[in-house]
Amino acid sequence: MFKKRQKLIILVFLVLSFFVLSYSNTTIGRVLRYGPANVNHYKAFPHHDFSNEGPIFKFGESNLESVVKNRFAEVKYGDNKIGDLDEFLEKTDTTSFIVIYKDNIIFERYYNGYTRESTVTSFSVAKSFVSALIGIAIDEGYIKSLYDPITDYLPELKERDIRFSEIRIIDLLHMSSGLKYNEPPDDIYTYYAPNLRKLALEKTKIEESPSEKFLYNNYNPLFLGMIIERSTNSSVSEYMDEKIWKPVGMEFDGSWSIDANDFEKMESGINCKVIDFAKFGRLYLRKGNWNGKQLIPSGWVVASTAPYFPEDKNYYPDKTFFKEYSGYYSLMWWGIQREDTSYDFYAAGNHGQYIYVSPEKNLIIVRNGISYGKDMDSENINWWPIVLYQFANQFPSE
Repeated sequence: MFKKRQKLIILVFLVLSFFVLSYSNTTIGRVLRYGPANVNHYKAFPHHDFSNEGPIFKFGESNLESVVKNRFAEVKYGDNKIGDLDEFLEKTDTTSFIVIYKDNIIFERYYNGYTRESTVTSFSVAKSFVSALIGIAIDEGYIKSLYDPITDYLPELKERDIRFSEIRIIDLLHMSSGLKYNEPPDDIYTYYAPNLRKLALEKTKIEESPSEKFLYNNYNPLFLGMIIERSTNSSVSEYMDEKIWKPVGMEFDGSWSIDANDFEKMESGINCKVIDFAKFGRLYLRKGNWNGKQLIPSGWVVASTAPYFPEDKNYYPDKTFFKEYSGYYSLMWWGIQREDTSYDFYAAGNHGQYIYVSPEKNLIIVRNGISYGKDMDSENINWWPIVLYQFANQFPSE
């Protein structure tokens, strides 16, 4: 009897501890409260809003669905063919899929309970927006140069380790800062920490010299967010709303998820409707020019998306994407180079969120999903960019 009562007391204690901890404002508490990163987290985290205002831009429409389906049918991922596109998108946990050709929507479908009015979250697609904001801030003179040491804007880092003064803004954007980063613990900290500024400023460590190796690292965008804040004297969301959201004429309101200290989750968390993500793709397709107004310097757009292959062959990890498909990463955009030196580029986020742009083909593709989908992601290769690349190749060059 005593042992049963003792076990019951322990169980009650554990349950109460779980609930107390899960509602505490700590990293562990937020992990317990929110659960694994998922596409509904835009409902869980607090956020800063973007508001749309007229005139609203809308794409044209052209009925080429049969062309899209026929061209996707023969596309391969590994040893598999896509076949029926609707069936493929449904079974790969896709929620929305839009193809825009020459400013006309030629395919737009929603799956697994989603509609055109559904809110989707960006995950790391947000990093490409961060890159755009850095380019604008440089053009406006808030940031002096892409090659400035980050300690010019975050001097407290130098006090902790003088080597931080060797890291430049471009190193953060190229994911080659040399900062130590281990998965999964650092993924958890940079996603759930209640004070992301403090996390980046006090907990980061330097592992190697900057600009030597590519290492995908979620501390880099946190530093960039603080640089935007301090240089522009505005929140990242305010700067985004003023410089991109309103001028583009987004169709719907949007938001950016924040931590518990009013700082944007710089590595993720831009939340909006899929069609408005497509407009960001159009802005980059047109080299930062929106219907006659240069919102992002054209040189920045080109530098951000053009192939980036350092001379050191060991700069990129030994993965299929880099070695076999001429993949690259430049200023927080991914890309694939063709044999004729043309290239496609794309913003990418966890669970298979993509804004894919093919300049030579005048093509934009946006895919969002609950997950990457069965057989579409492995440790060595993610098939979505390869699938979209093969599809784009079937269109004539402009």
